[in-house]
Amino acid sequence: MKNGMIECSVCHSKLVSPSAKTISRAYDRHKSRISSKQRALNVFLVVGDCILVGFQPILVYMSKVDGKFNFSPISVNFLTEITKVFFAIIMLLLQARNQKVGEKSLLSISTFVQAARNNVLLAVPALLYAINNYLKFIMQLYFNPATVKMLSNLKVLVIALLLKVIMKRRFSIIQWEALALLLIGISVNQLRSLPEGTTALGLPVTMGAYLYTLIFVTVPSMASVYNEYALKSQYDTSIYLQNLFLYGYGAIFNFLGIVGTAIVKGPSSFDILQGHSKATMLLIANNAAQGILSSFFFKYADTILKKYSSTVATIFTGIASAVLFGHTLTMNFVIGISIVFISMHQFFSPLSKVRDEQNGVLELHDVHDRQRSKESFINMTAGANEEATHRVGHDERQPLLPT
Repeated sequence: MKNGMIECSVCHSKLVSPSAKTISRAYDRHKSRISSKQRALNVFLVVGDCILVGFQPILVYMSKVDGKFNFSPISVNFLTEITKVFFAIIMLLLQARNQKVGEKSLLSISTFVQAARNNVLLAVPALLYAINNYLKFIMQLYFNPATVKMLSNLKVLVIALLLKVIMKRRFSIIQWEALALLLIGISVNQLRSLPEGTTALGLPVTMGAYLYTLIFVTVPSMASVYNEYALKSQYDTSIYLQNLFLYGYGAIFNFLGIVGTAIVKGPSSFDILQGHSKATMLLIANNAAQGILSSFFFKYADTILKKYSSTVATIFTGIASAVLFGHTLTMNFVIGISIVFISMHQFFSPLSKVRDEQNGVLELHDVHDRQRSKESFINMTAGANEEATHRVGHDERQPLLPT
């Protein structure tokens, strides 16, 4: 791109580069034309995410002994990233075997080097995820599993703000109201949830808990938005190759955390298998599956859908923690989760998108009318600039967003 212009890959004509606002509107129209195959994928992603996210805080709670962890949380995160790296390698080998004749090999050095350069941005969400995965264990020291899950739903609002500011994503007034309802539901459930007599970092319990909550909400939200941007900006790259880089960066950052812990606490803490049990092994498998599923959300679906689907797991987490650990399902939880589900229904209701989509259609019609008027004028005028009448054939037309 140069001076706000881009060159067509078909006829090498100069065209005006689409703005972020134009891309945002194209994304809105793309969502309204989701195919049945894409809907089936979304359903699979949501159901799988609900199961995995619902089990995650339960497994973390089961991993505690006398209210604390006998293992290093960083070691769990490191083993999780290594598991995902092996999965990405296996899937990449299978994908390479099924390549058609004439396609550039996924296993060639040139492909790997080029993909590594194009996807270097994945190091940023990998670092943020490494921080967030450690915070998941810290949060369990302050809240029960159901409350941790409810607090994580705050990420939806932060993600919506980041999407609007960074990626120019549009939301209707009804959708913003739905997000406000979400906050109300979380607040209702959060009343009287802090344990008494617990301290951290020398701060009062409420201060330490609120500080961790703030970081717990903002860091993964930034990671999710940045991850979606990085994955979709290189859409033609194999998702397994992208995952290999993402998980590889994550493994490196967590390994550095292990080394840092060993320097501070001594060489004995370098044993990454120390204190692990069957519960932690299940936790590692669950976290790995959850991370792999998330990458498909970010590349083929939507970050908001990912976070909202996690709220569905809240009711499962609450009931499971009550059955397994005897946690009481208070009236605050029942009312709070009810408000959360109303919020989710309102956010994804077709009514919340009607005005937004109508505006998009009207604006699109205005663009077409202006284009037709301009083309008519150009056709009537001798010596018209050929670049202004640039056309691309049907077979050559490439969609702005993946279908």
